[in-house]
Amino acid sequence: MYTQGLLDHSEETEETPEFLAAFQKRIDQEEKIEPHDPMPRAYRKTLIRQISQHAHSEIVGMLPEGNWITRAPTLKRKAVLLAKVQDEGGHGLYLYAAAETLGISRLEMTEQLLKGEAKYSSIFNYPTLTWADIGAIGWLVDGAAIMNQIPLCRCSYGPYARAMIKICKEESFHQRQGYEVMMTLAEGSKEQRDMAQDALNRWWWPSLMMFGPPDTESSNTDQSMKWKIKRFTNDQLRQKFLDAAIPQAKRINLTIPDKNLKWNKKLNNGRGGYSHGPIDWEEFWRVVKGGGPMARDRLRARKKAWDGGKWVRDAATAYARKVKR
Repeated sequence: MYTQGLLDHSEETEETPEFLAAFQKRIDQEEKIEPHDPMPRAYRKTLIRQISQHAHSEIVGMLPEGNWITRAPTLKRKAVLLAKVQDEGGHGLYLYAAAETLGISRLEMTEQLLKGEAKYSSIFNYPTLTWADIGAIGWLVDGAAIMNQIPLCRCSYGPYARAMIKICKEESFHQRQGYEVMMTLAEGSKEQRDMAQDALNRWWWPSLMMFGPPDTESSNTDQSMKWKIKRFTNDQLRQKFLDAAIPQAKRINLTIPDKNLKWNKKLNNGRGGYSHGPIDWEEFWRVVKGGGPMARDRLRARKKAWDGGKWVRDAATAYARKVKR
């Protein structure tokens, strides 16, 4: 059950200069690379790392929101949040299936996550303290994810690009749902408004960190862009997010927690954009390396779920073997 989409890539193509040039030519011509196509080992390795990390992030990302399903303030809010968490589980499955086409099994990816050898988005190592955090995650975290993910619909690797089309459509609803929660709180009582502002204060900077380190410190960006796995740099995507999110905050009269925030008419090739204050990259790296407030809890929860589901996996495997006979 874990190798349904797994392809055999054991026979590696000799990476001659001619092969690498021909491969790059296909990329430059906007051709999609498909699972059975010969590809450089580094291209496959980069995709496995990125897609598996993306899949892990969707699955681990269910935890901070799932924590609020039973405590959502109304039945409608419970139903909407339940649907959203279910979507995220589906996104993880799409992405694991896409990664399997590169020659790695879902079992191997899961084991890497549980051993701490694979990463997921550090944003999910922060706690959800109030109901407003669910709104902030939808608005800011999913909003940042959309900025990252829409260009992936044009990724050079076909299975990843096609999976992202459906994922981005659903993520857009998640972002709107989160913003609607924040809008409702901002228009409510003083206590509700304060709750919304507090959530914004705590999630703003981690959301900016989601795009990764600045371009000057990103070791993978240049090659990923050459292969057209990525279409924009970390800083370009962060700028797009800023220019979209700040007017949204103003619309509901919430204050961005950045005293250095200002309009800079020189940005975006003279079209103007927002400049932000310094980001605490020491915190970013600390959380990435497992020092986040909820890091141990997230992995403990995933391991508990994995161990608890063993009997289901064993039963499914036994049934599949019986059918084959």
